[in-house]
Formats: sequence, structure tokens, C-alpha cells
Amino acid sequence: MFLRSHSRLRRAAIAAAVGACAVVGLAVPATAVPAAPAAPAAAQAGLRSYLVITAPNNTAGAKSAVATNGGTVFASYDVIGVIVAHSTATDFATKMRAVSGVQQVGATRTSDLPAQAGNPPIPASPTQTTPTAAETNRVDMTQIKADQAWAITTGSPSVTVGVLDTGVDDQHYDLKANFDASKSASCAYGKLDTRVGSWRPEGTHGTHVAGTIAAAKNGKGMVGVAPSVKIASVRIAEAPSGLFFAENTICAFVFSGDQGFKVTNNSYYTDPWLFNCPSNADQAAILEGVKRAAAYAEGKGVLNVAAAGNENYDLANKTTDSTSPNDSTPANRPVTNACLAVPNELPSVLAVSSINSSNVKSSFSNFGTDKIVVAAPGDNVYSTLPGGTYGNSSGTSMASPHVAGVAALILSVNPSLTPAQVRARLAGDADDLACSDSRCAGTTAKNNFYGDGRVDAKDAVGGGTTPGGSFENPTDVQIPDGGAAVTSPITVTGIPGNAPTTLKVDVNVVHPYRGDVVIDLVAPDGSVYRLKSSSTNDSADNVIATYTVNASTEVANGTWNLRVQDIYRSDVGYLNSWKLTF
Repeated sequence: MFLRSHSRLRRAAIAAAVGACAVVGLAVPATAVPAAPAAPAAAQAGLRSYLVITAPNNTAGAKSAVATNGGTVFASYDVIGVIVAHSTATDFATKMRAVSGVQQVGATRTSDLPAQAGNPPIPASPTQTTPTAAETNRVDMTQIKADQAWAITTGSPSVTVGVLDTGVDDQHYDLKANFDASKSASCAYGKLDTRVGSWRPEGTHGTHVAGTIAAAKNGKGMVGVAPSVKIASVRIAEAPSGLFFAENTICAFVFSGDQGFKVTNNSYYTDPWLFNCPSNADQAAILEGVKRAAAYAEGKGVLNVAAAGNENYDLANKTTDSTSPNDSTPANRPVTNACLAVPNELPSVLAVSSINSSNVKSSFSNFGTDKIVVAAPGDNVYSTLPGGTYGNSSGTSMASPHVAGVAALILSVNPSLTPAQVRARLAGDADDLACSDSRCAGTTAKNNFYGDGRVDAKDAVGGGTTPGGSFENPTDVQIPDGGAAVTSPITVTGIPGNAPTTLKVDVNVVHPYRGDVVIDLVAPDGSVYRLKSSSTNDSADNVIATYTVNASTEVANGTWNLRVQDIYRSDVGYLNSWKLTF
């Protein structure tokens, strides 16, 4: 669901004032307890939805088997090998798992399909009010320097951001100029619906998210991070439950890739499980299906941005979940780090945590080592609501669209960048934030609360002192004890000419007795720059440092390597991450 409350990632928002947030866009006071989702009327008693997973483009045999095992094919995403099947047979999944060519099968929900699944109604278009209040410089926009970035670009209409959410009010005064109906649709219930208006809102959450990304700079109401880019709505939330099931999410990611979106914003988690565990056959199929769909979108050039969730949970140290399944009766269950929230914990997704106006982690925001890429404002954010209105909302749902908007600005000035390069630019140009309480682990440059820091729109679009941006490799590399040197590569692209005289090299090595460690920077042509020598007198732990290298004789573009060697025995460690800033 869309990070619902402090306890749910779903609708990554917590309603405040008139806002919509973690509560699937419900307008409730911030201190209120969200009401339980309405129980939908069932389409047919016992009718459930399943993911049937095969090799990509090899679904024909499985589709035939669906029919012979008591099911029907509701939708199929052949390019990623995912079939959505419906069946009332309680042994459907068991039988399908035995079919040749079928890799996984899993139920996507623990409740019957709603009556609307077979013939979804089109949401009504809200009655509109024309705003009269003038635009003002709001704290969230100044906090991420969006107002300074606008001096460089307000975004390009050739860049489209997909709002995968509860639907968007396409007629809102501040959104209609930037809304692209031709690329909007509904994926509620797991099948693409491109009828006019199918993308319209069920609740307020998606409209609030859309305004933060791209509300127009027209003198009234408010301004989004990228006020000249296009937005499209892909409604995932079902009505009346407001839940985001796996088949809906899969449909939305595949559609996003096929439509050529440059960025998607995902302020929700996939229902009904907060965490999907690979040891459970149903949840394993959900994990695989959504993972394939998100990777498909990324392969088509889409950067997928997601809210980290509102449970104040350490995603890197999972123990229990008491909120799932949220479509029937939740129960306490043990979970491990192998169990993932999706989409925000998928490898192809950029997860965003929330900070308040004091640049401190929001009380509700999830966190975790190597789980958060960057942070953005998510407390009391003012944005658009259906019908031409506005309101304040809080949640990681509100933080994520700030980052999606900055990504759209980056792509407006650098349209050839890949999703990986945009991700690196967002991380590399983020403003460092120091740890704010005892649960925060890491350094000011990178920690489990804020990742690489608060997103910086001005620097990301080339308005800072390092217009070339930064490139990072966060992958751990084990360093053998008294053994051969190991290397970690970073491929630099899009920077003309040579590297600067002040190339910054940020290094994070976890190693007792750091005097054992020798560190070199190796340029693309093989030239070696010694960053740190060994020392028998340096017994302190870890190497967390920034080195400045005169690399002006080196061509910037190419593969750079950090080379690390432990030259003495008895202590072992690893390279945690490193970064180049041009």
C-alpha cells in the first residue's frame, strides 16, 4: 500500500492538515490512527490472484497449463515471463508448480479478488477550484536548493516522470499544463487499462506526490521541484481498499518502461506483505515478479525512485513483522534480512529516507546501512490535492518525489545519462548530513540514516563547484590478510577533457590497525597515485578519509580503480565504499 502510517511503508505518507500520506491518501489529522481499509465485495467466493513465473518470452506452455489446472489468464507480461492468473481452486498453485517450464507460482493476496477487478470503474474527475494564493519559497524547496537550480533549468518537457500511485488529478490548476494523458493509465487489479480517466485519483496521495515533482511555476499555489517536466499517472491502488498488490506494481513498471518514462516515483510498498521472504513460496514469487518488472523498466532507461517507508525500522536488521498480511488478518512473524520490502529494497530502485526542516531524520522514517541512497524533506510538505486544493502531508512518500524531481532536472540538462549515472550524480552531489542519534551508523559522508546525504538540486544540475559530479562504488570488497591487492572500479562518463588538479577521492575502509593498509588510485591509463602508505605506528581502526589528487594529466572518462592491499598478517577488513568527485 502507499506508505500508510508510522507503522507502514505503504503510502509513504502521514496525513497532516488536509494532506494525504502514508494513509493511502486519506485526509486525516497527523495524530489520528488510520482507519482500516474498506473490505471490498468479492468478485467470486474464493477467487484469488496468482503470479506464474517462467523464463522470459516463454509463457505459452504455462498459459495452457493455467486453463487445465482450474485457472484463467487475466494478464501476461511475456517479456519478463510473468503471468497473472485467477483461480478458485485451492490447489492451483501446487499443481502449477509441477508444470514443466514454470519456475515459481505464488498467490499475490490472502483475500478474494474484489468485484471491481473484472470491470473497474473509472474514477470521477474532481470538481475544480482555481487557486488564488501566490506561490512562495517553501522550506522544502530551499532546503534542497531547488530554487537555485531553477536558475539553470526548470526542467524539459521531453522528460516524463511516472507517478505510480493512487492516481493523479489531471485537471488540477497546478498540474494540468504538465500532465501527459497519452502516457497515463491504470494498472489497478493487475491489467493495463488505458481508458480516458482510468488514471484519476482514488484518494489524495498520488496528487500530492505529483505536485511535489512538477507543479507548474505559474504564480499560483505552489511550485514543484521540476516545474517544466511532464508527469504521467499510473494508478496502482485498488478501490476501495487502497492497496497496491504485486500484479498492479508489475503492470506499472512494465508500462513505465514501454512508455519511455525517464523517472518513476514509487511512494508505496507492495501489499499485502511489508516484507516478502524468499522462504515462502508465495512471497518468493512476488519478489521475483516485481524485481523483474523494475529491472525491465531500468533496462529501458527508467530510474525508479522509491520511499523507504514509515515504520522507523532498521531495514538492515530485520527481526519481526506484526503488520502483515494487511489485506486480511495481520499476525506476528519472524523475518530476516533476506525478507525485502518491495519495491524500495530492490537492487534497481533508489530508496529515499525522510528528514525534517532541521535536517534530522524524521521520526517515522525507515533507515538502514546500504538501504538508503539519499534523503529529502518529508515532514509537513505542502503540495497539490484533488480539486485544485492544497495541503500538508508527512512521510517518506513526500521525501521520494523531491528526489524524483531532482532526477528529472538532471536528465533535462543531461538527457543521455543512464539510470546508473543519474543515481551516481544524485548520491555524489548530495550534501553530507551527520548522524543525529545513537542508532545512526557510518560517517558524515555516508551513513544508515541519510545514505550519501540530502539531495542537492543545484549541484546535481551543475550549479555547484563540481559541475562534473561524482561517481561512487558502494560494493564491499574483502581485503585478504597479508595477501594480494584488491581493486574496486568506477567508470566515469560524461566529463569532457582531463580530470581536475583537485580530484577528490573519498575512501571508506573497515580494517583494524589501519597501518597495515596501502591504498592507491589507478587512473584509466594505468598511472598510479599513492593515497596512503603503510605504517607500523598507526594502530587506529579504519580508513575514512578524503584525498586530493592532482590528476590533471589524466583523461577523466574511463575506468578508475581503487587498489587496496593489506601487507601485514593478523587483521582482516574490507573496502566499504569509495567515491570520485571531479
